Amino acid sequence: MAGGVVVGEEDPEALWGDLSWLRGVTLEGGSATGEEYQCHHTVEVAKTQVDAGLSTSGIFLAHRLYRTSRFVYTAVRRLDFRASFFWEHAAIFMDRIATSESPVTTPLELNERRSDIRNIAIIAHVDHGKTTLVDAVLRQTHVHRKIDDMGERIMDSMDQERERGITIRAKNASVTYKGVKINIVDTPGHADFGGEVERTLRMVDGVLILIDAKEGPMPQTTFVLRKALALGHKAIVVINKIDRPDAVIDDVVNRTFDLFVHLGATDEQLDFPIVYTAAIKGTATLDVNKPGTDITPLLDTVLEKIPAPAINAEAPLQILVLSLIQDLYKGKMGVGKIQSGSIARRQNVVVLGKNGAQFPGKVSDLAVYSGLERTDMERAEAGEIVAVAGLDEVSIGDTIADAEHPVALTRVTVDEPTVQMTFSVNNSPFAGREGKYLTSRHLRDRLFKELETNVSLRAQETDSADKFLVAGRGELHLGVLIEQMRREGYELQVSQPEVIVHREGDKVLEPYEELTIQVPETYQGAVIEELGKRRGELRHMRLIHSDAGPSEMHLEYHIPTRGIMGLKNLLVTKTRGTIIMHHVFVAYEPVEERELVVATHGSLVAHEDGTSTGYAIFMTQERGTMFIGPVVEVYRGMVVGENSRDEDMDVNVCKEKHLSNMRASGTDEALVLTPPREMGLEFALEYIGPDELVEVTPKSLRIRKRLLNPDDRRKARKSVK
Repeated sequence: MAGGVVVGEEDPEALWGDLSWLRGVTLEGGSATGEEYQCHHTVEVAKTQVDAGLSTSGIFLAHRLYRTSRFVYTAVRRLDFRASFFWEHAAIFMDRIATSESPVTTPLELNERRSDIRNIAIIAHVDHGKTTLVDAVLRQTHVHRKIDDMGERIMDSMDQERERGITIRAKNASVTYKGVKINIVDTPGHADFGGEVERTLRMVDGVLILIDAKEGPMPQTTFVLRKALALGHKAIVVINKIDRPDAVIDDVVNRTFDLFVHLGATDEQLDFPIVYTAAIKGTATLDVNKPGTDITPLLDTVLEKIPAPAINAEAPLQILVLSLIQDLYKGKMGVGKIQSGSIARRQNVVVLGKNGAQFPGKVSDLAVYSGLERTDMERAEAGEIVAVAGLDEVSIGDTIADAEHPVALTRVTVDEPTVQMTFSVNNSPFAGREGKYLTSRHLRDRLFKELETNVSLRAQETDSADKFLVAGRGELHLGVLIEQMRREGYELQVSQPEVIVHREGDKVLEPYEELTIQVPETYQGAVIEELGKRRGELRHMRLIHSDAGPSEMHLEYHIPTRGIMGLKNLLVTKTRGTIIMHHVFVAYEPVEERELVVATHGSLVAHEDGTSTGYAIFMTQERGTMFIGPVVEVYRGMVVGENSRDEDMDVNVCKEKHLSNMRASGTDEALVLTPPREMGLEFALEYIGPDELVEVTPKSLRIRKRLLNPDDRRKARKSVK
């Protein structure tokens, strides 16, 4: 340490006097950032104030230094000082003199704590192991007698969740450990479903933030942690997958602390505990050098560090509804945490909705979460998460209040959607062949019903009775809805996704996102070139060496949302499937003045109705990449492939080889057909242009032109010119 000086805790002047080492750190380092120089300046000004008698401004500046400690810490590490150096000089002092900040205030008089309950949410970036960790907790606490027969990812109950390997909807469960009930909310990790995270965070009192021991904090980690810290939640950092051979645990811990400081965490939030886990093995430990044997260290940390829910048992009933579920027998049920008072079956309550609306009702059924199931209760007290039935008018964000003393809680708000597309009735020549719900009334009812539970979604009617404008957080968000409707028997057509722009005075703003890419070093040139065309701004680049395989390049971009559309499939092709990319919305910023250079495509369009033949496909496949094989029904205007040139081409895929006076129709050389490209919903949404639509039916996906007649398309092109 600096000259071996030992600072006395009772001597603030000696403490600040010894902080002169910062001058040496920032100036002698040679590469100090502007923020580190700002720290140095802050030290000098604060020292002057302390000399004058430790005035209020001196305390404020000292606290500012503490909050920007990550830059000083970085400088200390760069010059190979001991990591604990800064904390011995600043943190101890600030613990004594700085008042903690509170980022939120609650309108309730919450003067009690319910010690027999903990309410936690598990948040993280996608694929960092949230659901796997919940599996380990559920198995080791024996919440169900057949828990071992339930397979993996028990909480992922939706078909699409299991198929895609991601969590789409937040779900509740509970375990009992050492006599304390722990309510757990498993949240999605993908940025497109961030609205699920935003609403469920109001239901809990603390969070487990999972971070991959190799990847470290990722874009969605930043998003969910920012929301949790803003609500004043205390976090337990869980470094997961420590059994990976390429784990860099110390670096991940340092980057996690930097992230907390960058997001403005309070002093109390910065003092976060760390638990190291291998969720797939079901082990946890507080010391990374001592392997764990079970998950109990994590549960002990939850009981010790996560505060019990703050309540007011004597106040009138207040429940903020944050989720809706449909029960086959009980109907619609509103889920939320009892903030104050208590609730019982057959109790008269009032639902306080938007704009002061009030809907009287009676509680027909009441349930709490017990393990993976809901258990009926006669009565529930403040602090518990409950599901309430019998209130048909209840919606997410409403307050269930006492009938005699109704007081509304602050409604939940989520970030606005950034991408929109048009949903319309299927009017193709094949309409009505496969679907059960075909009309605009069916489509409208389904979309507006989705708004009740999908808080990030927006839907509105247009000038046409057959078209609806639907907005969401991203292509995946809307793609999941389309796939769900398809499986329910709906037929529809959807347009190309486009960004939602905002206007502020004379300025036009568009959404920007943080894009993170990890790709083998060999392909970095192709990736950087393509993102440069799309006006991506490279913010950070680092090379990750690995003993287990080739080195990888980690790239972080600031890019317009327009530039991300259609990017995934293109980069997957250019990198031969080796790329990993994630993106998350950041903010609305002025529209990029320079045009985005997005590669256009040409389509192979069927010239006539009929059934495709092997002979015609063989003659056409040299023109580009086919989307269909032989013996497939097509109609005029249907896109059957991608042209190798950037222009549309009408082709006849129904042509047959006829009998002639020279040869029989069935005798010829064997035809070798290239397998068609598999076309999933995500690919189709990324592929289509402004003059194309995706036709979605329960059994088929087709791409078609808006104008099926080639003569109409030619006239439209001429009118544009």
